[in-house]
Amino acid sequence: MKKFSLLKIILLFSVFICLGAGTALASNGDIKSAYLEVNLTNQNPDAARPGEPVELTVSVQNVGNANLKDIAVTVSPEYPFSKISGEELTKKVSYLNARQDDDDAAVLKFKLMTDANASEGTYDIDITTTAKESGSLSNTIATTKTIHLEVRGKEYAQIVTINKASIDIAKEEPLEFIITNTGNSPLKNMVVSWKDPKGVILPVYSDNTKYIKYLAAGDSVTVAYSVMADVNADPGLYTLDVNLSFEDYNSNEKSIRTTAGLFVGGETDFDVSFSESDQGETSLSVANVGNNMAYSVKVSIPDQDGYKVSGSSSTIVGNLEKGDYTIASFNIASTQQDAKNAESSSENIKSSDKGENVTFDSMDSNPLKVQIEYTDAKGERITVDKEVKLEMNSGNMTVQGSGGPGNKSSGFGSYLSYIVIIALVGGAFVYRKKIQEKLMGRKKK
Repeated sequence: MKKFSLLKIILLFSVFICLGAGTALASNGDIKSAYLEVNLTNQNPDAARPGEPVELTVSVQNVGNANLKDIAVTVSPEYPFSKISGEELTKKVSYLNARQDDDDAAVLKFKLMTDANASEGTYDIDITTTAKESGSLSNTIATTKTIHLEVRGKEYAQIVTINKASIDIAKEEPLEFIITNTGNSPLKNMVVSWKDPKGVILPVYSDNTKYIKYLAAGDSVTVAYSVMADVNADPGLYTLDVNLSFEDYNSNEKSIRTTAGLFVGGETDFDVSFSESDQGETSLSVANVGNNMAYSVKVSIPDQDGYKVSGSSSTIVGNLEKGDYTIASFNIASTQQDAKNAESSSENIKSSDKGENVTFDSMDSNPLKVQIEYTDAKGERITVDKEVKLEMNSGNMTVQGSGGPGNKSSGFGSYLSYIVIIALVGGAFVYRKKIQEKLMGRKKK
């Protein structure tokens, strides 16, 4: 009887020990009646890109000892991720058996949108699951899993501006491209090159390639060239093919191709010189000394001190190609020379009291202002101001001994007077000699 009681006590003690051990294991999580394991098994792309969707593949596995039903898996996105229209954030699984292997897990896919302005970095997203134990009306389990998603900045660059829209023909000019990294990641080992397919615009002092080692997100860099257009180029708009190549996050080479327009041609220049003056009409020679053609050229003499124009002050001479010239004539009088002549005449009258003859040659005058208007190759009306030195000569003036202002004559008149006087004196001498010869003849008789 005692032996039986002792054996019974030992058996009961063993049962209590087993129950205690089972309770301890359950409390440590090694043995669970109901448990869901959620894992992120794939992310496409491997790193989310700003402004693009990212697809998440989630596995849901029942690793507990109880069958589960009505399983709901919910993704709770936070910035920079958001819901995509038409895509569900909660997906359901009707039933999961207990003690599943990896191959038996349910696979769910979710799509989220990445904000276009997201910065590069790692972000957290919570995935919540709820389920009920099969056969139980009230025992509901819930778990939350935090996953980490990597966002990689988007590499992209663009040419924001070019410093000019046109260049002249056969003239060295600077050309600058301002390149901006408009993405969210830095650009490395960037190569910028450009080409005119027609070969009219070419770089000078260097080739057409520039190298940029590093360009941070949001930063800009200026790439400068010296360029020249062919002297025989036809004015017009030419295309520049621009290529931007760089290394992305994984050191893969990428290229961005774009085009830019550059107008060749435009303004020109003129040379104006005095040609001749005849009977009050002054002729000016106007030459196109630039590299571009000038259309509808008009030459004008603007109002100015020292000169006055009688008749039309403007004349249209038509088109002038580079190297061509034309003649424009105007009736121009120098008002400043009239004032000088009056002053000189007064001085001559004073000198005439002494019986002196005074002669005046050419007089200095201010340059004549000339205005040239023309239409350039772009269709714009351009005005160019020039100055030209005129050869304005006054007539030689002679003042008689007792005469006044009304007794002056031209240089040719004075010269003719001298001839007449000499002729008269000579004639008188010859006449006197003949009279003397006759008298001598009479005396001999």
